Amino acid sequence: LWKHFVTDFKPLVCELCDYRGSHQSVMKRHMRTHTGEKPFACDECDYKAGKLSNLKAHKKHHTGEKPYACDLCDYRGNRLTHLQRHMRTHTGEKPYKCEICDFRTGATYNLKNHMATHTGFKPHACDICGYRALYPSSLKTHMRKHTGDKPYPCEICDYKASYPAYLRTHMLTHTGAKPYSCDICGYRGATISSLNSHRRTHTGEKPYTCDICDHRASKLSHLKDHMRVHTGGGEKPFACDHCDY
Repeated sequence: LWKHFVTDFKPLVCELCDYRGSHQSVMKRHMRTHTGEKPFACDECDYKAGKLSNLKAHKKHHTGEKPYACDLCDYRGNRLTHLQRHMRTHTGEKPYKCEICDFRTGATYNLKNHMATHTGFKPHACDICGYRALYPSSLKTHMRKHTGDKPYPCEICDYKASYPAYLRTHMLTHTGAKPYSCDICGYRGATISSLNSHRRTHTGEKPYTCDICDHRASKLSHLKDHMRVHTGGGEKPFACDHCDY
């Protein structure tokens, strides 16, 4: 009974959303998700966090500490929750479901981003283009498209990336790792997206549709190639450097 009381008794309600908490300290921490307040600052870079636990996890980026290892591929994470989320890329598990449509995902932040497509709630706007974001961090990441900032360098070559995911994908060119395998044939892919693209060769799925004619493609690159037939005689972006072909 006491365990039930401690875990389920949440009398405090957020005035801005449906969140409920058991203590004022919990509510104070939650309100930072609305206000954007980040009182915990890293003493090595300009990172700030709304939770002390997030700051502690961030500091592992500086130390390089990644104690949580995947036993199926080379992935290592600095948080247990990151490893748990990563494991879903192997299992295909998608426990987070939209209550409005059939969308399912393996990560809570993906569900929050998806819900914004229903609610339209994206309060953080780019002052250069029409992009709007649900989170300040998403807007900060987006701004790199305008500034060209690439803060994630490869330790082996001169490559720099705008996003951690791009750097992780790049590192596979050095390691040669292809942890994602097709369960129908012998194909192996370096990324989950490449495996998903390959699987369409088995299913015949063609999700990319031309908005001018009935053409459908299994890959976005194939659709872009097709669109050249509609660009006035056929766009030809590849030129010979020896003649006018």
